Amino acid sequence: MDIPNKKNTSLEVLHIKNMVCDRCIKVVGEEISKLGFNIQFIELGKVGLQSRINVDEVDLIAHVLEENGFKLLNDKKSRIISKIKIEVIKYIHMGETIPERMNFSTYISHKIGKDYSYLSTLFSSTVGVTIEKFLILHKIERVKELLIYDELSLKEIAYQLDYSSVQYLSNQFKQTTGLSPTEYKKLERNERQTIDNLLKPKIL
Repeated sequence: MDIPNKKNTSLEVLHIKNMVCDRCIKVVGEEISKLGFNIQFIELGKVGLQSRINVDEVDLIAHVLEENGFKLLNDKKSRIISKIKIEVIKYIHMGETIPERMNFSTYISHKIGKDYSYLSTLFSSTVGVTIEKFLILHKIERVKELLIYDELSLKEIAYQLDYSSVQYLSNQFKQTTGLSPTEYKKLERNERQTIDNLLKPKIL
């Protein structure tokens, strides 16, 4: 928990793990409001309360969040990891754009406000995969989603997800899933993973 600026010293900001989609925002907002707290703002991974809270209230919120599959983050490193994951999710699944001529490592460093080498080391040592691998896993999961929708060609999907070519997308897809995009589309059961638990690739 921290204070984002000096203009509102009564604001309490809670950082929350696994809060990675619009449904998550809805659930967290409803559950915290039920406890009687006034929410000033809410976004992916973060909730701002209108007033400071005591230790007992922190424990109460943490308990309710855990009952719903979320976790209150209290230490700085955990919050950084959560921010990295959220920026990946925004970029891959929610259409967040990166400024022209800026690669993802520069972008993530700019968004978090930390040197990328530090972020990369922290993420790898904590999560067990590199930021690059985490990004790839999310890109492949997004490709799966778009393939199932069957509204875009593979060339259009490659362009949307910033692949240099269809061949590059197909190679990365097969390396990750064990199947080509065409083979995946033919499956009767297209199994996918939730984006808040996306660490290990599955074949089916």
